[in-house]
Amino acid sequence: MPDLSGKVAIVTGCASGIGAATVRRLRTDGADVLGTDIAVDAGTALCEQAGAQFAEQDVADVALWPEIVSRAVNVWGRLDILVNNAGTVSSLSIEDVTDEAWARIYAINVTGTMAGCRAAIAAMKDNPDGSSGAIVNIASTSAMAALPSDVAYCSSKGAVRVLSKSVATHCAKHGYNIRCNTVIPGATETGILTAAEEQMPGLMAAVAATSPLNRLADPAETAAAIAFLASDECPFMTGAEMLVDGGALSIHPGF
Repeated sequence: MPDLSGKVAIVTGCASGIGAATVRRLRTDGADVLGTDIAVDAGTALCEQAGAQFAEQDVADVALWPEIVSRAVNVWGRLDILVNNAGTVSSLSIEDVTDEAWARIYAINVTGTMAGCRAAIAAMKDNPDGSSGAIVNIASTSAMAALPSDVAYCSSKGAVRVLSKSVATHCAKHGYNIRCNTVIPGATETGILTAAEEQMPGLMAAVAATSPLNRLADPAETAAAIAFLASDECPFMTGAEMLVDGGALSIHPGF
């Protein structure tokens, strides 16, 4: 288990699913955590239960990002970890997607992630013991094997993959000692999928069957990968992608 004692983290989209599991895991590993979300009641409850702090945040509001980062720095004196987890879907194909839906998906999934990286790097460069930090961005297997039913989500998560590599190489070339990696979850048992099951009975079983393990991931399993990349256990990993997909992308679709 990684030792995150003395480290300070921000986790977006903390109210449920992978974000909630990540707050719990980072706290268990010893980090101080500021969780953020637009779902104030659920986010507050989760953070109180985990012993973390909470701040309301729409990650698409780029002007708010410096304030969120400053809050963590003002409380704990530094920022070591940023987990850009907040995201959303549209479930609209290329023929159905509207300009508004496209813009909102990109504002949250791509621009929000970029703005978080930008604000975090500024703080991590000024850490008391010198520049250092770890950024973990959450993409999706849909960034590598697209869904025909959600053009905006798939393409936005593809953008997150390359954004992370650009951030990683920029920080490395400037000697910042700030790493940036991507976690790529597969089908995970979250509130979004559970709600979709009510509209489409059998969906969860069908999605689970896409993995050779024939099950959905528990959010805690993805949180464990995030905690590893956020820790000092992997100092030579930057610009990397970690699949947590139960082997879904490793098997030929015909088998």
